[in-house]
Amino acid sequence: MTESAIVGSLLGTAVGDAIGLPYEGLSRRRSAQLLGEPDRHRLVLGRGMVSDDTEHSCMVLQALIACRGDPDRFAENFSQGLRWWILGVPAGVGFATLKAALKLWTGFLPRHSGVFSAGNGPAMRSAVLGAAVDDVQCLQRFVRESTRITHRDPKAEYGAMAVALAAHLASRGAVVSGSEFLVELSQVVESGAGEFVTLAGKAVESADRDETTPAFAASLGLERGVSGYVYHTVPVALHAWLSNQHDYRTAVSEVVRCGGDTDTTAAIVGGIVGAAVGKSGIPADWLDGLWEWPRTTAWMERLAGQLSAESRTEKAAPPLRLPVYGVIPRNLVFLGIVLAHGFRRLFPPY
Repeated sequence: MTESAIVGSLLGTAVGDAIGLPYEGLSRRRSAQLLGEPDRHRLVLGRGMVSDDTEHSCMVLQALIACRGDPDRFAENFSQGLRWWILGVPAGVGFATLKAALKLWTGFLPRHSGVFSAGNGPAMRSAVLGAAVDDVQCLQRFVRESTRITHRDPKAEYGAMAVALAAHLASRGAVVSGSEFLVELSQVVESGAGEFVTLAGKAVESADRDETTPAFAASLGLERGVSGYVYHTVPVALHAWLSNQHDYRTAVSEVVRCGGDTDTTAAIVGGIVGAAVGKSGIPADWLDGLWEWPRTTAWMERLAGQLSAESRTEKAAPPLRLPVYGVIPRNLVFLGIVLAHGFRRLFPPY
């Protein structure tokens, strides 16, 4: 792992999340009518905020720091973080994640807390795993633990593993060929993932033809937007990455233009491309436009740096923590802004 890749993946996730968030749930046509092009932050006064996609990615890094390379301890630490996270009144939490967190509070162990769902929750937090874990076999185990705490459907794990693998390959800095990615993917997912590998292959073929990401999404029947179903989310995100591997701005803008679950698709693409380009490859105006506290960009950068530093020393240290007193007030402000966007959509233009 390199510090640049980890920092780039986490900040890339956050910025993509914030750029995509105002477009969440809108069709491509409606997005253009209401908000215009996804070329800058449009959540509130030209600034952006992050959602659960970034918050989970931060918890993943905290659990990686605390576990010292042990996947079982990782699962324990991540599940503990998830329990406390849900008490912070997060806005827009997925139903499967909510049920899993409640099960954890009622005494279920992490290996039994997940629900049978093929949502994209595990995929949204997997890019940072791919950037942070060097060994692919070890990466498989961490992705499995991260996924099954909330989602038990194997499809969720296939999608999460594909995102982690993409970030893992991207973190090397070189352009990744679609054929190379497909070969690697077929080696790290189970035999039952044939449908998913086929969808990934369609993404590769489309990217090789220089087809736009919205056009590819439309070819999958997603003209009105990319849903939270992992077999919709991840192939479209992979296409945006493969088509723009070192162009963060274009990759994120293209996937947001698809509509639908835009904060998650943009967070995934941002996390993958960020692993390749590092902090310096993320547009400075987008990075500076993040309006976040207590999970500031400086805090996220220190967290990612702590994981990188820990890998070079035998000395264990507790992961960087958030000021707890700031979480609920921040989330209430965020909820109010999100509700305001929802009310705005009730008025013209329709």
